[in-house]
Amino acid sequence: MFQLFLRARAHNLLGSRREDKTFKARSAERDAETDRVRIGAVLAALETALQEAEREQAGLNRRVDDALARASVTFGNGTDEYLEREALDNYHQDLFAADISNGQRRLKELASSIAHLKFVKTAMLTRFPDFKPPQLNS
Repeated sequence: MFQLFLRARAHNLLGSRREDKTFKARSAERDAETDRVRIGAVLAALETALQEAEREQAGLNRRVDDALARASVTFGNGTDEYLEREALDNYHQDLFAADISNGQRRLKELASSIAHLKFVKTAMLTRFPDFKPPQLNS
């Protein structure tokens, strides 16, 4: 019984293939365009991520520099300033120290991320040397 069933399925499968006598593939130009679009999408995403990380780094760098400048103003210039400093000034110094520390930590993370993104971008461009990004009309 099962042999008849398998024989019938094989006959149907082979019969349907006989009707489809030619194999059709896309043109080489269409394949190349599809590949170019795929690679372009990956590189565009990488470039966007890289630009966003660099913008975040630049903005954060300015804010950390500003916090450092404000903290230095509140320190005072006496050698024993820390002995006579008011509690409110100590509180503000602690806030500045926390902000600066968090900012510097994030700057290190961003520098690492930017380096990794640049590496991936370089790797992509070396793996696909024939890729030419579309020219922007400016």
